[in-house]
Amino acid sequence: MNDSEIKKILEDSKIIAMIGVSSEKKGEDPKNLKRKPANVVMKYMQDFGYKVIPVNPFAEGETINGEKVVSSLNKITEKIDIVDVFRPSKEAPGFANEAVKIGGKVLWLQYGIQNDEAQKIAEDNNIKYISNRCIKQEYQKLFQKSNPVFPALKK
Repeated sequence: MNDSEIKKILEDSKIIAMIGVSSEKKGEDPKNLKRKPANVVMKYMQDFGYKVIPVNPFAEGETINGEKVVSSLNKITEKIDIVDVFRPSKEAPGFANEAVKIGGKVLWLQYGIQNDEAQKIAEDNNIKYISNRCIKQEYQKLFQKSNPVFPALKK
């Protein structure tokens, strides 16, 4: 997937289901939550006009960054453009199958996550597949012309 294809996806998308957004653990400092990668990315994408629906079966009904948490993709009533995954690679095929069921347009696996089976499921069902990339960093690079957080990694 090249930059212009990713740019088009980000321009055409409005609603992101973000799987793996963290909820607050009992006794945990709320400041820790703001530093968790999925939560940082969720807030960032919201700041740029995307509706981001947090998906976390252990936090259903809680509110994170102003949005009510749902337990799974099939509990979302709106049409999802991007299914963005912050979970281990081995879980990706299950999320790919869920993305197919809800009619998602893009399966986006965050930095460090990739899975051949999930890619095949997505592509066999006309869903665009992006893996091992951070949606926030791609947005920054394509729309804000800023370098990724760790430019040394991009060699």
